[in-house]
Amino acid sequence: MRLSRSLAPLTVAVALVLCLPYDAMSHVRAGDGKPPAPGLFGAACRTSVDGSHVVAYCHNPYVDTDRVRLHIECARWWDIDTDSAPVDAGPAMTVRLSGRCWKDVGSVWVSHQKVR
Repeated sequence: MRLSRSLAPLTVAVALVLCLPYDAMSHVRAGDGKPPAPGLFGAACRTSVDGSHVVAYCHNPYVDTDRVRLHIECARWWDIDTDSAPVDAGPAMTVRLSGRCWKDVGSVWVSHQKVR
């Protein structure tokens, strides 16, 4: 029996893979079905609004530095929304972020960025 030219390379490749020792194929194996553990990251932030003033305290309990920014959306259409300058919260460090609106605060959030 003669193999066609298109099947011969495929047959040789399959035969070589089947002959490899188990350790050589270990990188090909699928994992145990569990996703890899995510790296712990991100400062825990507390925000407080007092009238038109906003203050956020962010504490980073992890090893990686977290670059945090305070974002304030003002309630009035004529009031200018603000974003604070980014502040690096290093390991075991607490940082204070603040800002304000002229009148009423609509919403407040803190963004996080991993510093590489």
